[in-house]
Amino acid sequence: MTARNPEGDLAPGAMTEYLTDDWGFFIRSARLIEKFRSPFQDVEVHDSKPFGKLFRLDGYFMTSEKDEFFYHENLVHMAALSHPHPRRALIVGGGDGGSAEELLKHPSMQAVTLAEIDAAVVDISRKHLRSVHRGSLDDPRVALRIEDGFAYVRGTAEKFDLIVLDLTDPGGPSTPLYTVDFYCACAARLEPGGAMTLHIASPIAHPDRIHAGLSSLRKAFPLVRPYLASIPLYGGLWMMACCSATLDPTTVPPQEIDRRIAERGIRDLQYYNGAVHGAALALPNFVRALVG
Repeated sequence: MTARNPEGDLAPGAMTEYLTDDWGFFIRSARLIEKFRSPFQDVEVHDSKPFGKLFRLDGYFMTSEKDEFFYHENLVHMAALSHPHPRRALIVGGGDGGSAEELLKHPSMQAVTLAEIDAAVVDISRKHLRSVHRGSLDDPRVALRIEDGFAYVRGTAEKFDLIVLDLTDPGGPSTPLYTVDFYCACAARLEPGGAMTLHIASPIAHPDRIHAGLSSLRKAFPLVRPYLASIPLYGGLWMMACCSATLDPTTVPPQEIDRRIAERGIRDLQYYNGAVHGAALALPNFVRALVG
């Protein structure tokens, strides 16, 4: 109640995001740090009390200092820990560097290619979001490609053990990256036993988007495993998916995930562990009905 004035309107400094036309949430900005228009989108960085530095694109919350691990750890490690020895990875989007930082926690990772369409995202992340990327954007194992992700995937001859689609929601420059054509192009760039992960939407706010998204993914991949994560900055429960020809995270038990975390020397995970791996794949009944 303290965020509203007596008339019930949001207090000054409140940034709102709508999940649907009738439902959304707000975060109060303590200070606008930087705001500008790139060639592709509106870019903002704010300081906030609950989330620290907070990054927005076109008015949508992307990542923040204090909760980025909810998103990035779940997006990356479902596949990375299910894979026995990931060496090469591709990130499409992900210019804040959070996904790259998670991939580099795996000692077997030799090379990460990051294809980001908007150089401004990388620049502002280097400037303001070091606690998100932790230097990964300048790690010698990371190759930055400032170009359209679809064009890169179609044009490269490289193959990858992991592909991470770290995208904005459908709309604007990301629209072609939520299509069967793009998913098929990604599938063709995976090594045998490789996997692709992506976030989809809220199973509560966006059931139609989830149904359509999983339908498209299943046209490109024999195995599509939806899973859930709680992401405060995105309003709560969120769905992701791990997609592959053969790699199935449901066959890797929690104790094996914990063994791999220990064996690989990954000590700074704030969210992910073996029990979380199993729990994320255990879908509530209403979600089972949604995903088919």
